Amino acid sequence: MAEEIGRGAEAVIIRDGDRVTKWRRPKGYRMPALDERIRRERTVMESRIISEARRCGVPTPIVLDVDQFSLTMEYIEGVKLKEVIDPELSEKVGELVGRLHACGIIHGDLTTSNMILRREKICFIDFGLAFHDQSTEAQGVDVHVFFQTVKSTHDQPEELIEAFGRGYTKTYARAGEVLKRVKEIEARGRYL
Repeated sequence: MAEEIGRGAEAVIIRDGDRVTKWRRPKGYRMPALDERIRRERTVMESRIISEARRCGVPTPIVLDVDQFSLTMEYIEGVKLKEVIDPELSEKVGELVGRLHACGIIHGDLTTSNMILRREKICFIDFGLAFHDQSTEAQGVDVHVFFQTVKSTHDQPEELIEAFGRGYTKTYARAGEVLKRVKEIEARGRYL
């Protein structure tokens, strides 16, 4: 039986057994033709980036179907990383983010709520804000979002941030440059 399991600013998430469908809702404040175009383009882009991330070695849901305004994927059974994160898992997150960035993918919403621990693997979900960019600034903002999440919602954030940096450095050649930019972003007082 299908049931709503999430609702965001743009979409409703419905689970039906081992599948979830992310349906982008119409926005009444946009002209209908523009609204349809935006919803369709975002749906297609998200499905492509999810598939591309998998090819880059980052576990993601398998995309099963793409319709005009909806994306159907496998349901990822597990626990949200926010419930269980520790330095070892944070290091693994760093490795996975390094793989994403090496492929030129910015997740856009790197929070511990958008990562699911399934068996021994961390799966990244919700690529609704993802885009392609290889700039140090975009990658720095991506990492900054993760650091801000860790600082605001988890105990011992410095240990988690340090562990993330170790993992990130293992898989991404430009990690040092990006981590330096994160410090600059923090110093600027950029708010998310």
